[in-house]
Amino acid sequence: MDFGLTTEQQMVADTVRGFVEKELYPHEAEVERTGQVPPGLGEEIKRKVIDLGFYAPNLPVEVGGGGLDHLTFTLLERELGRASMALGVFWGRPSGILMGCEGEQRERYLLPAARGERFDALAMTEPGAGSDVRGMQCFARRDGGDWVVNGAKHFISHADLADFVIVFVATGEEETARGPKKRITCFLVDRGAPGFEIRPGYDSVSHRGYHNCILTFDDCRLPDAQILGEVHRGFELANEWLYATRITVAAGCVGRARRVFDLALTHAAERRQFGQPIGRFQGVSFKLADMITEIDAADWLTLAAAWRLDQGLPADREIASAKVYASEMLARVTDEAIQIHGGMGLMSDLPLARFWRDARVERIWDGTSEIQRHIIGRGLLRPLGA
Repeated sequence: MDFGLTTEQQMVADTVRGFVEKELYPHEAEVERTGQVPPGLGEEIKRKVIDLGFYAPNLPVEVGGGGLDHLTFTLLERELGRASMALGVFWGRPSGILMGCEGEQRERYLLPAARGERFDALAMTEPGAGSDVRGMQCFARRDGGDWVVNGAKHFISHADLADFVIVFVATGEEETARGPKKRITCFLVDRGAPGFEIRPGYDSVSHRGYHNCILTFDDCRLPDAQILGEVHRGFELANEWLYATRITVAAGCVGRARRVFDLALTHAAERRQFGQPIGRFQGVSFKLADMITEIDAADWLTLAAAWRLDQGLPADREIASAKVYASEMLARVTDEAIQIHGGMGLMSDLPLARFWRDARVERIWDGTSEIQRHIIGRGLLRPLGA
């Protein structure tokens, strides 16, 4: 592995960071105060990203995307992670699973998503089925030449912005060594489809302005043309395309941790107590030393996992290690940054309390820390037949 960045990779990182600092930071306080992105601002951000030539950077060039490799895209996500997710979501990164579109689906969903004309959301989680994807209750039954869907999804990120949703639904059942498991099929469902409703979700303490939604299906009728991939093969489709989203979470955590660290370091150098900067006291300087060591470790774990993907090497365990370590690192770093700032760290005058709250969800979504440790343990034991 080459530990140096190419000129292109450094340019990507510098460009994204400059955009984030200039175009997103100034709006964060208002989003935090109101819980909403101001009307029109999201479209303005999207337009500027398109003008910059960076929209859909994760999709191949042949479909209108930026064609970035996994490592370069991870650098982009790391810098984007410094900003409010409510604002950063408008830097469009369509779900890679849309590359499974075929025929007319490419014209209706994939290509418009790559151009920024249509926005997607991904729906798997249910009130009774989170980590247990194959235990989902939202079900589609055959009725003539169509599928009729009933059930609900929740915690669906930015579905309020979506023109269509990529939905995983149970379409049957099969016997396995561990008992019956649901067969899963992936559907493309347009906003406004009869029987399909996108409703406001829960009031989350993490990432204000970046909304989760509840989806309900009441005899929602979908033709075969809305199936993404093959019938009953949605679980395999998800495993093929969605594993890299955990790298995105890890990268975002690293970026946010570096922003938090910069605030703590500056404060430690400028704040004086007992006639000297507080950074000179070991109680503070040792905290800073531990913080930067953990941030660097998480950064390299994340970049190494992305590098493995680019080399075509197995990376499930490495991705899980990056996700669990980076997300837990962010929690420790934000907590220590508040400790270094003292009482002011908890005041709304500074963004630290926001970072502290935002950090909590990272250990839950896109696979909990417990799920990541399960993946890591499984990857270690399976080769030994255990």
